[in-house]
Amino acid sequence: MTSPQQFLLPDVGEGLTEAEILAWSVQPGDVVEVNQIIVEVETAKAAVELPSPYAGVVSALHAEVGELLPVGRPLITIDTDTSAGEPDGPVAQQPEPQQAELLVGYGPQGAGAGRRRRRPAHAQPQRVVGVEASAPDRRGVRPAAKPPVRKLAKDLGVDLTTVAPTGPGNTITREDVRRAVPETQPARVSETQPVPVPESARTSETRIPIRGVRKHTAAAMVASAFTAPHVTEFITVDVTATMRLRELVAGRREFRDLRVTPLLFFARAFLIALAKTPEANSSWDEEAQEIVLKHYVNLGVAAATDRGLVVPNIKGADRMSLLELAQALADLTATARAGRTSPQDMSGGTVTLTNVGVFGVDTGTPILNPGEAAILAVGAVRRMPWVVQDGDGNERIEPRWVTQLALSFDHRLMDGRQGSELLANTAQILHEPGLALL
Repeated sequence: MTSPQQFLLPDVGEGLTEAEILAWSVQPGDVVEVNQIIVEVETAKAAVELPSPYAGVVSALHAEVGELLPVGRPLITIDTDTSAGEPDGPVAQQPEPQQAELLVGYGPQGAGAGRRRRRPAHAQPQRVVGVEASAPDRRGVRPAAKPPVRKLAKDLGVDLTTVAPTGPGNTITREDVRRAVPETQPARVSETQPVPVPESARTSETRIPIRGVRKHTAAAMVASAFTAPHVTEFITVDVTATMRLRELVAGRREFRDLRVTPLLFFARAFLIALAKTPEANSSWDEEAQEIVLKHYVNLGVAAATDRGLVVPNIKGADRMSLLELAQALADLTATARAGRTSPQDMSGGTVTLTNVGVFGVDTGTPILNPGEAAILAVGAVRRMPWVVQDGDGNERIEPRWVTQLALSFDHRLMDGRQGSELLANTAQILHEPGLALL
């Protein structure tokens, strides 16, 4: 007896409402095991691989690659009776269908992951794509149409609930939509209707849907810019001593398998300076009308990826040794570049560090990560002429390693004095790393 189980798209982050299908790892007829990766989706925060909560045979996929699926909609149907995939004749007794607790993110793969068996041709598994899974509308009609047809209907202003389907399985086709245009088009005509764009002009434009990480970043930055009163301060600092320290550390045996970059020392100096300005590691609770001081530092590091800007954070960064911090930065960078940063890694940040210098930029005015009080931007480290004083007060000009730091902070949480202290203390440690011993 078959027992089809429907897996609904879960909320893989904190209150996310939708996800885009990036790639299916299974097809109808494939045998899957519990925790085997079945699909990769992109949320507003990251790309996530979803494991199967059931063991059985895939009977239907409910979304196409590229389709945006709301949370709670059917994602896949798995027939937990796997006997249909076995050959005729005596076989060993099959175990009861397995169901795991719903796992979100990167569940371990089962022993048989990656080795898939096909159902016999007579089983005829169905692939269901693009079918609206919402409740019937006010007319009691459930319109079924593939995503391209839905887009065409949207562009032409056609209400799919008014279209009579003629396609296989009562699906709406492109021709059905086009036939419905004369009946609905007059209602859309008004004095404010935009002038149609000539086809020649359309070929000179590229339109990119706003979704996924880009959509989330845009919304977060707008909310931050118009909620927290930003103040940005700048300082130019001689970091020659820090660059010498970087060379010494990079040569040590325990660091030889790691890429020891200046960012590691900027992060370390920022963390040390934060201990003297606890207001920078806080958040504003508007509802409770309270300032929340954090007694831990989850250091966010802004990372540019193909999917857009992401800000994963290193949990408990203030309690790490330099080696542990170097390893955490390396893991964070590699995961972000591979597009595998999990939503959990991007939640709970308390302060942020952004390295604009990697693009050859000297400085900038960074926008706060929502819910945080401070963000430090590090510019490019360059060889520049610098005035140096000796112990007797004599001055000379030398080539030195120089960079610029820019600190943006929330003026509700920090006054100018505290913001200036944090920036100046960070710069002093970078100028003379020995100050960290005080």
